[in-house]
Amino acid sequence: MIKAKIENSLTVLLVSDLEKSKKYYEDALGCDVNEQWAVRDDFGLGFKLIQAKDIEDVRPNKDTWNTYAYVKTHNNLDALYDEYKTNGAIIASEPKVTEFDWGAWKEFSIKDLDGYVIGFGSGRKD
Repeated sequence: MIKAKIENSLTVLLVSDLEKSKKYYEDALGCDVNEQWAVRDDFGLGFKLIQAKDIEDVRPNKDTWNTYAYVKTHNNLDALYDEYKTNGAIIASEPKVTEFDWGAWKEFSIKDLDGYVIGFGSGRKD
């Protein structure tokens, strides 16, 4: 049996203030934002932002990421971090390298206005 190919995916986030979230994803994260989604790099990073009916429904994961995105190389990861920092993204963790027997993994993370954490990582040095 031949498997159908999935082209992209996105994370669905319930947010406390849809308009503020849309502006943050556009300005700080460089996403193209419309009424349906906030996407970057042709759905390399994608979100469906939905206004929560009740603030209690906004529940970021505790002590871990809500979304994790892979970046091709450490240089690209560093450039992305610099871009986000310059654009005013909320930095959750600074870039850090962890050594493994197979090589080095580098990652950082940011938060959105509701505390959702988005991690970014790369396992390939330039």
